[in-house]
Amino acid sequence: MLFPPASCRRLVVKIGSALLVDPDGAVRAQWLAGIAADIGARSRAGQQVAVVSSGAIALGARRLGLAKGGRASLEDAQAAAATGQIALSRIWAEVLGAEGLTAAQMLVTLGDLEDRRRYLNAAATLGRLLGLGVVPVINENDSVATAEIRFGDNDRLAARVAQAAGAHGVVLLSDIDGLYDRNPAEPGAVHISTVARIDAKVEAMADTRSASGMGSGGMTSKIAAARIATGAGIPLAIASGRVDRPLGEARRHTLFAAERVASARKAWLAGGITAAGAIHVDAGAARAIVAGGSLLAAGAVRIEGAFGRGDLVTIEGPAGVVARGLSEYDAADAARLLGRQSDEQAAILGHEPRAALVHRNHLALL
Repeated sequence: MLFPPASCRRLVVKIGSALLVDPDGAVRAQWLAGIAADIGARSRAGQQVAVVSSGAIALGARRLGLAKGGRASLEDAQAAAATGQIALSRIWAEVLGAEGLTAAQMLVTLGDLEDRRRYLNAAATLGRLLGLGVVPVINENDSVATAEIRFGDNDRLAARVAQAAGAHGVVLLSDIDGLYDRNPAEPGAVHISTVARIDAKVEAMADTRSASGMGSGGMTSKIAAARIATGAGIPLAIASGRVDRPLGEARRHTLFAAERVASARKAWLAGGITAAGAIHVDAGAARAIVAGGSLLAAGAVRIEGAFGRGDLVTIEGPAGVVARGLSEYDAADAARLLGRQSDEQAAILGHEPRAALVHRNHLALL
């Protein structure tokens, strides 16, 4: 059994569109009853389960008769989501109710989990629901999301929800049983059972395609989700949902092992999906940041984007992204301080400078 209750008190399970809805838009009722039975069994064993459920667009597109599964245009996707979400919520309430469980709906946007205050509000709601024995069913609010302000896939949403919920494990149920060293359709593809660390080699194994054609995520999004979860100290598994009772017994899967546990604030910073800009640094500054230091202006070489003070930015060294953090300056003032020593900065700014461009207390390594 993946993440049994004895070792994982709180679990987040993500379910893709192709598992809930047939290609013609009909609900896979028997499969849903099975997953609800699994959740019921886990709940009775003492595990708290939250579900991140896709399927609203697929369900709504069928009811509205929209082409391309409701994804022909942004307007179609938003209309399908608004229509399908009602059906999706009813379905979950019914199948979980049959197991004696109460379901709750939570619709979130990217901003709800990227803004620190709204993130904490969502975390408090999730914690209270789970503590009451309720099964939260979470989905992105696609009826108002746009290409610029959305998760775009429920894999990364599940990882962010796991952070907010203080979960001890994440299962991504999909139409594939884990990560392979190449596209599993290719001859000789080898299944990877465990990933100790996500590096460039692991990322190169990803295939961006969604096998069903209904979902928005592929293996690339699942690895991105694993990076978010494991960076917060939460192990994540990718497993096939193309079986009856997929949570009921151990099956082949890929487990991404948890990394060191960061503070809640730094885990939230590291797991962020959006950034207002970037500060590029030289090799010496990159080494200092990795060693635990703040980003000083003397080591910065270029500013990218139009960010404000307090905005989330990436810090990029010669070899790539090093960290994410909250900028102490807006982009214009940061640009004026590039390469400058501390004793030069007051004359440039006309007031006393801050200790760093990004202080180590507001910075998380990647």
